[in-house]
Amino acid sequence: MKKIAILPALAALMLSGCSVGKYEYSSEAMKRVDMNFTGIPTILGVGALGTSIPITPEYSLTAAHVAKLSMQRVKAYHPYCDLAIIYHKNDIKTLPKFRNGDIGEPVKMYGYSFITAMPVESSGVNLALTGIRNEWNKRPCVAMVSNAGVVKGMSGGAVYNKDDTIGGVIVGFTNEIKRHKNTAVPLKDVSLYLPYNDFKEWLSKTTT
Repeated sequence: MKKIAILPALAALMLSGCSVGKYEYSSEAMKRVDMNFTGIPTILGVGALGTSIPITPEYSLTAAHVAKLSMQRVKAYHPYCDLAIIYHKNDIKTLPKFRNGDIGEPVKMYGYSFITAMPVESSGVNLALTGIRNEWNKRPCVAMVSNAGVVKGMSGGAVYNKDDTIGGVIVGFTNEIKRHKNTAVPLKDVSLYLPYNDFKEWLSKTTT
C-alpha cells in the first residue's frame, strides 16, 4: 500500500492574483460542469460566477462558498469542508462515477472562468495532501495539491482522474505551500481541490 504523507503546513486559498498555471477554453467542460451565477452578474462575469458538477437529475455538487451566494437552493452543506449540494435540474442519463485519486496521478480540471465566463480546462498531476483551514474548511478537512491550472470562477468545478472518474471538487489555489524543513522546496502556484475521500460518505447519505 502506498503511503501518503500530509504536508504539515496549512494551505491558504487565493492569496493574490486571479489564477495559477495554464488553462484553456474547453468545449468538453460544457459537457461536464455548469456555470452558476452568484448574485448580480457584472461585466464579463467578474466576481459573479462559480461552477457546479451535475451528479443526479436533481442535484449538483459545488463548493460551499459558491452555493452560499448561488441562485440555486441549497440541499446540504458538508459539516467541515467547502462543499455543498444544490438543487439543479440536470439532463443526465448516466450518473458520474467517483474515485479518490493518488499522488502522482494525472488529473484534468473543468470549470468556468470569471474573467470571460467561458468554459475552461487544465491538466496536471496530484502533488501532495495538505491540511486546509479557513472560513469554509475545518479540521479534519484535507485538500489535494495539484499543478493543474485554476482561474477564479472554477471553484466548485470537477477534477477528473485518468479513468474518467471524478476525483474531487476544485476549491481554489495558493501562491505557496511551505513544506517540512527536511523536504524539497515549497510548492508554489498550485491548485487545491477536495478529494473524494473527504466527502464520500456525506455525498452518499445526502443524495440517497
